[in-house]
Amino acid sequence: MDIKTASSLHRLRLVSAPEAVSFLLLLVCSVLKRTTEFNAVPVMGAVHGILFVLYVLFWLDAWNRTRWSFGTAALYFVLSVLPLGGFYAERRLKREAEDAVIASRARREGTVNA
Repeated sequence: MDIKTASSLHRLRLVSAPEAVSFLLLLVCSVLKRTTEFNAVPVMGAVHGILFVLYVLFWLDAWNRTRWSFGTAALYFVLSVLPLGGFYAERRLKREAEDAVIASRARREGTVNA
């Protein structure tokens, strides 16, 4: 894995958890708007919208660089629209990056024929 591919996965991983948190907060704000006088939906909607757009841009970049199958790319996209999906995506991306680093080191040391 080259440095640009690792960077694209890292960016996607970094934005996935905050995007999930903002989605949950937006859901809470929506409930509070309907049950109380508190209305933070416009602010949280904007924050979540920005994070979601970043997630989609980083997802497209990662898909392009890693050459994921359509199923893997679709999974990461679907995880972005599920309330807790971003947390799962972050953990899975972390594991994928660690596996790629291990494979890269093994190839460099000559223990695996690539």
